[in-house]
Amino acid sequence: MHVARKVGLEANDEAWRLQEGLVDVVCSSWTHPDDGIWEVRGDREHFTHSKLMAWVAVDRSIKAVERFGAPGEVAPWKELRETIRAEICSRGFDAKRNTFVQYYGSSDLDASLLLMPLVGFLPPDDPRMVGTVETIQRELMHDGLLMRYSSERGVDGLPAGEGAFLACTFWLVDNLALAHRLDEANELFERLLALRNDVGLLAEQYDPIAKRQLGNFPQAFTHVALVNSAHNLSLGDGPAKDRAKH
Repeated sequence: MHVARKVGLEANDEAWRLQEGLVDVVCSSWTHPDDGIWEVRGDREHFTHSKLMAWVAVDRSIKAVERFGAPGEVAPWKELRETIRAEICSRGFDAKRNTFVQYYGSSDLDASLLLMPLVGFLPPDDPRMVGTVETIQRELMHDGLLMRYSSERGVDGLPAGEGAFLACTFWLVDNLALAHRLDEANELFERLLALRNDVGLLAEQYDPIAKRQLGNFPQAFTHVALVNSAHNLSLGDGPAKDRAKH
């Protein structure tokens, strides 16, 4: 809905009422543990990415009022936005390792943390974000591609082992681009493009050892990430940079 307003689609009262209802749900439920972006089958946790997206929902709704003239009182939402931000930075960050973590109280990583600068939560040059990117590269990258998380830890309640998750690797491309590490970003982007099949399609995952695509195919999630990265690299002012400016 925020993107629709930014590109000039006509305002819709029913859409705004729906968005207000969604924010009400966020207000009442953001403190609850959940299954996370990957819908894991293990125990429910306070996943950092889930808290991040709660912050995004509130932040974009505040902007709907302040930038686009939607009716509403934003003071309570602003207070909630800062409360969520403070909790993420306190409970979702491991100061000893200088990295955000998969869920509160964990030392594990999750590639979804790469979305933090892409949605404008932190600037890409924030030391905490720099440390997160570096740690994810060091611990989740295998054969030049990113895993979603360490499946050996048992958080997902499934047997260990899966392919590299391609959308996550595109998110890394975006982070490298935002950090002005353009040679690395382009090199990684080209590596990803080389994995496409004969008609240019990508799956959800890739097995770098067997050299084959895995999981849902074709995967829209992967292709949306590809398009975003292409814009970020070719235009110099793509979605990642735009969202990083809030």
